[in-house]
Amino acid sequence: MTDSSRASRRLASAMATMGTLHMIAPKPFDALIPERLPGSARTWTYLSGVAELGCAAAVAHPRTRRAGALATAALMAAVFPANVKMARDWRHRPLPLRAAAYGRLPLQAPMIAWALRVARDAA
Repeated sequence: MTDSSRASRRLASAMATMGTLHMIAPKPFDALIPERLPGSARTWTYLSGVAELGCAAAVAHPRTRRAGALATAALMAAVFPANVKMARDWRHRPLPLRAAAYGRLPLQAPMIAWALRVARDAA
């Protein structure tokens, strides 16, 4: 297995895992939805889960891998405000929780880079 196919499989797996978690355990994700978005937080949680599952499926298939990886990068950028909201909401929580919330912020960039690398390698 090549490094690029391994990266693709891992990205597809990560997106499928997160999408599944959004569906089977939505409550923690609901709290991350910015209040200014219209509609219910649960609707946005489910929509983001469906988007993650769709990205996973697209990345998993060689014919749609490039488009799926680009969609994954865009989705990761689009959900960044939820990570900012989490960091802001958790700023008074105990240190380990605060560290987890703040730690998510800089991790978004390598996740986006990972998706872009998969897209590049699929081209």
